[in-house]
Amino acid sequence: MKTDIVIVGCGVAGLYCALNLPKDKNIVIVTKSKLEKSDSFLAQGGICVLHDENDYDSFFEDTMKAGHYENNPDSVDIMIRSSRSVINELVSYGVRFEKDGNDFAYTKEGAHSRPRILFHEDETGKEITSHLLEAVKKLPNVTLIENYTMVDIICKENTCYGIIGHDQNENFSYILADYTMFATGGIGGLYAHSTNYSHLTGDALAVALKYDIKLQHIDYIQIHPTTFYSKADGREFLISESVRGEGAILLNSKGERFVNELLPRDVVANAIFDEMKKENSEHVWLSMLPIPEHEIKTHFPHIYQHCLENGYDVTKEPIPVVPSQHYFMGGIDVDRYSKTSMNRLYASGETACNGVHGKNRLASNSLLESLVFAKRAALQITELYTPANFSEVINIDENQYKNYKEEYKNAVLMAIEKEKRRNLQ
Repeated sequence: MKTDIVIVGCGVAGLYCALNLPKDKNIVIVTKSKLEKSDSFLAQGGICVLHDENDYDSFFEDTMKAGHYENNPDSVDIMIRSSRSVINELVSYGVRFEKDGNDFAYTKEGAHSRPRILFHEDETGKEITSHLLEAVKKLPNVTLIENYTMVDIICKENTCYGIIGHDQNENFSYILADYTMFATGGIGGLYAHSTNYSHLTGDALAVALKYDIKLQHIDYIQIHPTTFYSKADGREFLISESVRGEGAILLNSKGERFVNELLPRDVVANAIFDEMKKENSEHVWLSMLPIPEHEIKTHFPHIYQHCLENGYDVTKEPIPVVPSQHYFMGGIDVDRYSKTSMNRLYASGETACNGVHGKNRLASNSLLESLVFAKRAALQITELYTPANFSEVINIDENQYKNYKEEYKNAVLMAIEKEKRRNLQ
């Protein structure tokens, strides 16, 4: 297949990039699973926005402080100043943020100094991503391909000319493209306990390692403090930070509070780990009792229902929670336009690292950051667009990909551990 632009991944970054590319360019979007199986659909809490001009300094400081001041200030500035226009565009696509009269209803989460988060019940990610997906489906210049796994790129002299992959029956093929965008999501599938879908295994990182594409901070991995504790296999169910932002408290086995619940995620997660170690327990408890019952059922209906189905009525009793791998702050190094160190290759969303998050992501910045920088990638591709000059015959040696899943997984995990050791020295 030959196309103008190929996008690997159909979360908010991939979809929003496609929506901002020229309508006269042919675009192919491939996704490793079903269209609705991206982590963007799972985001519960909300999306940050600059509340008003007086909010800029505190929004900037909150983001920097949560990231331990290892953020890229330029990227943080771009994200904040672009936030209101992105929200307006989302509304134009039909996204229904909670309203308080005629104005948006703003909520607050941990490490935020004021309410600046827009939400739709407790499934904001699904609300945003589903509307973007419907908009993309209406574009005649976009082809969506499900169950297609990228295993490699077509590369010559540090220039990307598309991807190599296979369908669910492992029939290999390639897609030639003038420009390629990685929007492959996180790395949760590499871990035993994660809030991510298990098929998200850092494939783009493995390819980047293979071709020496520059990476950044790949040991910066965020642990979410509160996921529903269960002995069942599968993805951990996230209990949104918004719950604590609205007043929920953390308790040990004696029913005692042991941490300020609104501190940054890494601080809260470490406090929970310490308490579990002290008590020799597998979890702690989260009480939503300080939140009015009607607010629980309207603001957090899906969390309420999930807990109820698992034997806990959050309006009457605490629920067991445990920290789990949640978000990847590092990734493929990109500039302020999401351009990688390889020509004609861009990356956006969780697989990329533009420095917004630093060492620890501020709650509800992820959807915003993905959207802002995916659009900037699309606008630069549009501005600089030139057809690629690639005429070589491509032969796919399927044998070299026989054990790629295990090899790629090991390569990414080894790279993360190597980076951890390097930073400890």
